[in-house]
Amino acid sequence: MVMRVYSPEFKADAVALYLSDPSHTFEGIGKDLGISRETLRNWVRAERTRRGGGSTTSTETTQVDSPPMAEELQAENEALRQELAAARKEMQKLAIERDILRKATKFFAQEMTW
Repeated sequence: MVMRVYSPEFKADAVALYLSDPSHTFEGIGKDLGISRETLRNWVRAERTRRGGGSTTSTETTQVDSPPMAEELQAENEALRQELAAARKEMQKLAIERDILRKATKFFAQEMTW
């Protein structure tokens, strides 16, 4: 079997992707990126060792050092509210554009039948 060489950036991105969400699995991320589960697991283990986090597997639960502070939660909540408002505004704009295009399509379809 040929051993592939991956760039440090690719490795760092793969590890960051895995660590970004506790529900991610080595199998799922590895399949998405086209690497083996074991390769990704080794990269994550090396990164955790480098950071001083030890070598935990995905079956072990990770413990949080301290719960988030109320101010942090409020700031995150406000940021999410702003993001939701922007998404709703964009959705409304797209709905209006869609309706305009539907009306234009009907208009031009009638014009061609005359």
